[in-house]
Amino acid sequence: MNTLFALLRKNIRQYGMVIALAVAMIFFGFLTGGTFFRPVNLTNLVLQNSYVLILAVGMLLCTLTGNVDLSVGSVVCLVGAVLGVVVVDFHMNPYMAMLIALLMGALIGMWQGFWIAFMHVPPFIATLAGMLMFRGIGQVILQGQTKAPFPREFQMIASGYIPDLFGGLEIGSVTLHLFSIVIGLVVIAFIIVAEIRARNKQKSYNFDVIPVGVWIIKVVGISVVLMAFTVVFALYRGFPNILVLLGILIVGYQFIASRTVQGRHIYALGGNIKAAKLSGIKTNRVMFWIYTNMAILAAVAAIVYVARLNAANPKAGQNFEMDAIAACYVGGSAVSGGIGTIIGAVVGGLFIGVLNNGMSLIGVSIDWQQAIKGFVLLVAVAFDLYSKMKSSRS
Repeated sequence: MNTLFALLRKNIRQYGMVIALAVAMIFFGFLTGGTFFRPVNLTNLVLQNSYVLILAVGMLLCTLTGNVDLSVGSVVCLVGAVLGVVVVDFHMNPYMAMLIALLMGALIGMWQGFWIAFMHVPPFIATLAGMLMFRGIGQVILQGQTKAPFPREFQMIASGYIPDLFGGLEIGSVTLHLFSIVIGLVVIAFIIVAEIRARNKQKSYNFDVIPVGVWIIKVVGISVVLMAFTVVFALYRGFPNILVLLGILIVGYQFIASRTVQGRHIYALGGNIKAAKLSGIKTNRVMFWIYTNMAILAAVAAIVYVARLNAANPKAGQNFEMDAIAACYVGGSAVSGGIGTIIGAVVGGLFIGVLNNGMSLIGVSIDWQQAIKGFVLLVAVAFDLYSKMKSSRS
């Protein structure tokens, strides 16, 4: 037990937010008499926060450089406005419209990346200008109108569920979604194999590894939690389509950030830009693609948001950039850059989503919800600065 506590203290940045998320969920589950853990509520929790989590994945790469992107909410508004016009007014094929939205996101990102990377405009100023400009253009396109409704196949992106290839299993008055159970078991098996390979690789290089008992507790704990949530989703309608999309994005970007040369370049740039340049890293090119990628993910978030609301409106995307930035910093990203993970940003986003959902269930007003979220962000950043100061002293 002492070894476990020592490990938690040593990796407080990595495990602290996961523990906080678990405590918050148990806390709201107790206060709501179990309503929080009902399958329909957990499904809505994922659907309601999906676009923020998508933005947090891209925003994490920006925060790794010590910067943020203030324009993502406005990009959601602009891309949503274009989707509303081409799909609702011009009756364009929804899949062609989504392709146009992604290309539009890429062009917006390249525009901002050009000013940031090659004209050396500070990212704060460049994205602040984009925040004003893109929202203004989006409002001009919509002319104060809301465009709706969208075709059913478009709505299914955010409101659909994966079909049960096995037909389901009747348990009393409930039908268990068997295909979701199978997917959950496959994911758990993949995680266990990955953990075993990572541990063996560390040992082969004579790296320090956590004691086998603590490692087993960690792997079993992760497996049990994932299986529990799999069963909860399976008791409702199975995994939503958007959860599958989120899973693909999280796994893909986690791999890029931790296992590729491009990911190492981003961390190096955020850690020390002068050293990165001296080591041969083309820092301008790295910054260009980070902000291009951010806008593409903002376009993805716009597609999901419009599909969920079944409407495009001029108010879309308001404060999305703040939620995405907060998710990254609450999830352990360092203010100065160079530290943070995709998983951490997602956990931070889920923590904020749990706060919103739980406080709504127990009747906390919107005003107090905003105040509490602001306090949580302040504490997270203060903790990061305190940890950095403490480590520098030691």
